[in-house]
Amino acid sequence: MSLILADACLVTMNPNWEILERASLLVEADRIAGIGSRASLSARAPEAEILDCAGMIVIPGMVNTHTHLFQTLLKGPGDDMVLKKWFACMTGPAACNLTEADVSAAATHGCVESIRSGVTTLVDFMYAHPRPGLTRAVVEAYEATGMRGFVCRGFLTDGLQYGVPEPLIETVQAALADARAQILAQNRPGGRVQVGLAPCMIWSLDEASLHATRALADELGVLVTIHVAETPFEIEVAAERYGRTDTAYLSDIGFLKPDVLAVHCVQCGSADIALLARHGAKVSHNPCSNMYLASGLAPIPAMRKAGIPVGLASDGPASSNNHSLFQAMKFAALTQKGFHRDPEIMTARDALEMATIGGARAVGLEAEIGSIELGKKADLAVVDLRDAFASPIHDPVSSLVYAALGHETRHVLIDGRLVMRDRQLLSADEGAVRARAQAAAADLTRRAGIASRARIWCDAPA
Repeated sequence: MSLILADACLVTMNPNWEILERASLLVEADRIAGIGSRASLSARAPEAEILDCAGMIVIPGMVNTHTHLFQTLLKGPGDDMVLKKWFACMTGPAACNLTEADVSAAATHGCVESIRSGVTTLVDFMYAHPRPGLTRAVVEAYEATGMRGFVCRGFLTDGLQYGVPEPLIETVQAALADARAQILAQNRPGGRVQVGLAPCMIWSLDEASLHATRALADELGVLVTIHVAETPFEIEVAAERYGRTDTAYLSDIGFLKPDVLAVHCVQCGSADIALLARHGAKVSHNPCSNMYLASGLAPIPAMRKAGIPVGLASDGPASSNNHSLFQAMKFAALTQKGFHRDPEIMTARDALEMATIGGARAVGLEAEIGSIELGKKADLAVVDLRDAFASPIHDPVSSLVYAALGHETRHVLIDGRLVMRDRQLLSADEGAVRARAQAAAADLTRRAGIASRARIWCDAPA
């Protein structure tokens, strides 16, 4: 099938940062096949369906470089806690009680929620494995909804002394054997859904686990993602155990390489930033979560200045309460401006770049996604800002970052396939997905002994 997105404003995110007004875009199969006028593209592909996008903005589908999809069921129970307490009191107990049905409901809802707000690529960090089959449940949610991205098989091998629940601790041999099996079964060159590796954080891992992870990643050539320097606690543990920062420790043991996506990096100092840059590592910036958990503000301007590719992320909804990169873009810009008292230190353009081509670079897919260019994958979001919150519009980038709320996304394509049209999901029954997630959330918090009023909403009309 061929499709023409006609007469839109194209915010291309290409190397020249072109914004093309009243331009049209031709999609053939899974690729962007033409950019020009409606008339010229219609003459070239007379059989193509025309989707009128006049007055709308087309952007590259956004790339969410870090989330925990199972946490979709946990929006709210962890409010007003620092990370260590949040994990010990709420997230850990919930994770211990996860079933395949819970993870399926959560991951499907998270994918739908992401598509609804213009996200077409997700990196899921699935570290909770109290029982088998949970990674596969996330992969199946990607497949069912049409999502692109990485399902990174996470694990914890240590950390009882820091409050890691025993049911979540695995041997590295068991965790990596499962990861290997998942990778070999799922990964294909150019495949839409890939499995990667996700050792959790240094206070939940021993050194042998990190060495074994590095060896498997080198062997199979997969994305590796790990939480780094998220809170002062990580820095304290690293100093106590290793006499250095966690970033320096990961560097010294040979873990940091260009395939590593380091998540958070809030507590990174100048020496840590230099190490990340030297090793070619990438960074996932999670501004809403970092504020929610009172972790601090990541030195993103310094990282970008050092040449580190930085992508934007929501983090899991247990610590940011949604998957919206529109919200993350605004937080990313405004927090830096306020902290540094410099209005130019993080612009709307910078924020949109991190959400699109920056995110693509962070996960190694910049040749395929992240910008509107001929030959790239047709992963696209069409945003209609003609509503009471975002209009009137003077500058499309400013409106996208500072005025839009996310619900303005009207159409979404992934791999050239319309997965949302006129705000209606085509790849899932959204009402059924929401109802299933609400019921699963109520049941999970009940089993985990977490305070929740979720049951009140289970039988309420949508």
